[in-house]
Amino acid sequence: MTPAVFWVIAIVVFAIVEGITVGLASIWFVVGALAALVVSLFTSNLWAQAAAFLAVSILSLAAFKPLAERYLTPKGGKAATNIDSIIGREAVVREDICNLENRGRVKIGGLEWSALSETGENIPAGTVVAVDHIEGVRVYVHPVPVESAGTQE
Repeated sequence: MTPAVFWVIAIVVFAIVEGITVGLASIWFVVGALAALVVSLFTSNLWAQAAAFLAVSILSLAAFKPLAERYLTPKGGKAATNIDSIIGREAVVREDICNLENRGRVKIGGLEWSALSETGENIPAGTVVAVDHIEGVRVYVHPVPVESAGTQE
């Protein structure tokens, strides 16, 4: 196998890995392999090709990664998801919430969630609650005063 063919294969492999990871994980190596391919067209010296690969990969990583992170990373460093829209919403307790027994269920937007009380108090079924935060697949809630409760589901 000639060095040029090797570098073309490397470009394809790194590009496939980049396509799979979707996180700018190996695009730098695609650029480095492309540089090594160009060098291989002018010399058969493998050390020169490897040096070009490493140097261009490192330089492209150092030069473009900060720019990519600035423009591709959401503000606050965390991507918002549709789960975040549940925080602050009201829900109806379907099964009594008891933190000591680690049980309770609420219905939010047509879906049932495991629930615990944010304050540790027991909350009976039928109570309107508001979602404070989410940990894993469990929501933490607190009772909403009757006069401020909105439309329940």
